[in-house]
Amino acid sequence: MDKGSLVATREWVKKELDACVNFWLKNGLDKKHGGVYTCLDRTGRIYSTDKSVWMQGRCAWTFSYLCSVYGNKPEWLEAAKSCLDFLENHCINHKAGGRLYFQVTEDGKPLRQRRYCFSEGFYAIANAEYYGVTGDKVHLERARKAYKMIYQLNNGLIADPTGMGPKVEPETRQGRGLGEPMIFLNITSVMRRTDPDNAAEYNKHAAECVETIFKYHMREDLKCTLETVGKNGEFWKDVTAGRVVNPGHDIECSWFLMEYANYIGGDEGKSIHDKAITIFDWAAKGGWDNEYQGLLYFTDCLGNPPEAYEHDMKLWWPHNEMLIASLMIYRDTGRQEYLDWFNKVVDYCKQYFCDPEYGEWYGYLRRDGKPTMPSTKGSTFKGPFHVPRCLIMLDTMLGQVVEAKD
Repeated sequence: MDKGSLVATREWVKKELDACVNFWLKNGLDKKHGGVYTCLDRTGRIYSTDKSVWMQGRCAWTFSYLCSVYGNKPEWLEAAKSCLDFLENHCINHKAGGRLYFQVTEDGKPLRQRRYCFSEGFYAIANAEYYGVTGDKVHLERARKAYKMIYQLNNGLIADPTGMGPKVEPETRQGRGLGEPMIFLNITSVMRRTDPDNAAEYNKHAAECVETIFKYHMREDLKCTLETVGKNGEFWKDVTAGRVVNPGHDIECSWFLMEYANYIGGDEGKSIHDKAITIFDWAAKGGWDNEYQGLLYFTDCLGNPPEAYEHDMKLWWPHNEMLIASLMIYRDTGRQEYLDWFNKVVDYCKQYFCDPEYGEWYGYLRRDGKPTMPSTKGSTFKGPFHVPRCLIMLDTMLGQVVEAKD
């Protein structure tokens, strides 16, 4: 791609970012109770007032990160602080050791608790990023406390104070999921960037995450990265759960790994970077729909029928991760094949996910690329996170690539 094409793509990215951010500022913020609504239809109309706790943390992180990259704006800081305050006042289960809920009502009454630590993870990065732009140490303290709890829970150092226990009967089957080490690796990256005084602790945990991903989930024999494996990395070939590949998850994992590789540098960093590219290659080849284009949501590593109903849908976030990872590889290696992947995904997103009329991206497409009807811009699981994070990172990386061409 010549410099002019890169510049044009960057201008498209900036336009989409502005539209996305404005969509949420205009339609999502709850002026009465605080926090953010994320169940929004195509036009921004709220169709459910229950609030996702994940999204309170993710929204607070996004608007704080916008300030970190582009400079503080009052409306961004206010949005972040509103979500942080809502989290603090309504989303912490003090009867369960400070674990966070998964879903609450619009005024903050608890609805659902989940065993996974992702609510705590998004709470941690939100507080850490807000500390990074404001210097308010109470938010760093909150982030550090949540971070330590996640580490202890993920590693079995404390019992889950919710008392929920594992999802599957442990006497019958015990396994490990890719989500825990890869998400904790990303949380650790945010913590280290905003809290460099504790870099040694974060570096130790990051190295542990990388080792776990490579040791247990990355399978050279199967040419894929498995979502779930046995405790010792066993391949559960005779059950559906053991054969699941989530291409978008793997691709997201690849750029988390590349970020870490670039941070540590040297021969070790290069080795990790090379393995991360391999993870991308397997997921892109195995997950791309050659008939209708776009990235499939789930595949079976042995070619069996996937169990998930949505396995052949095209969701927004895997394409966000593919844009980030492919451009990152191109920036780091200069290899044309990854710029080709990036351009292919850009073209797909422009055609199917983008909505020039109302802004933001559709969340859920059928296999043929048509939005589910009625179409939606947000849900319990989709809010102001994957799309803006992607566009911010693309803007930054495209700037680096363009400058390198000067």
